[in-house]
Amino acid sequence: MKIAITGKGGVGKTTLAAVLAKLYAGEGYRVMAVDADPDANLAAALGFPEDKQRKIVPLSEMRELIAERTGAQPGLVGQMFTLNPKVEDIPERFCAEHEGVRLLVMGGIKKGGSGCACPEHTFLRAIMRHLLLDSKDVLIVDMEAGIEHLGRATADCVDAFIVIVEPSLKSINTYYSIRKLAAEIGVNKVLVVGNKVKDRDDENFIKNHVGADKLLGILSYDVTVEKADREGVSPFYASKQTRESIAVIKNKISQLCIANYSLMPKANF
Repeated sequence: MKIAITGKGGVGKTTLAAVLAKLYAGEGYRVMAVDADPDANLAAALGFPEDKQRKIVPLSEMRELIAERTGAQPGLVGQMFTLNPKVEDIPERFCAEHEGVRLLVMGGIKKGGSGCACPEHTFLRAIMRHLLLDSKDVLIVDMEAGIEHLGRATADCVDAFIVIVEPSLKSINTYYSIRKLAAEIGVNKVLVVGNKVKDRDDENFIKNHVGADKLLGILSYDVTVEKADREGVSPFYASKQTRESIAVIKNKISQLCIANYSLMPKANF
């Protein structure tokens, strides 16, 4: 099962990704969580101790490894490099693990104007493509807003794109943009979770804009989650309300996805 979570910045993508990962791990699934957001916070949301967090090196910063696999030096312009670097061993070698969840931190490309035609992006995209194609347990990707960087490799590989929205037009517009782009590359399973909902008006606002058939569930506004984020505590432990609400959403996702993989052999991450 492969789930990609996206939406406008600040809507709660990382909270949903972290709690889903911990819920699945608690049920005995082998879980790979991928932090594909350049503003990486998934390790903290998963409850990784600070000493483990400090040891995690984003893959985009492994310059020697990128040079070895792509045949080009990161940061230099005008080089020739392989577009299909070997990455099969990367998840096993470089993931961190805590409480049954394995984590890969992709990192971002900070060089202005680098676009995707560079060794760093080629390396990261190859890893994502490998994970999306080969993972057969639970893969949860905390993405940055939009899905452009994954390209057409996602079309037959993602069981569900989940867009987090809050009761605001900006958030809804981001959902429409993601849905349009997904349709253009052949991804039709785009579902929605409403977050930071304070009352019935907020809930109806989201339902009216996305459609009840696309809505997996609603998460109420929870000040405990914001406090946990400031204190570096996993929302899984901080908020029973949010944990239980996401558990209901998880069951709906499982009903949609797991049947497709029930007879497939286990993957070796």
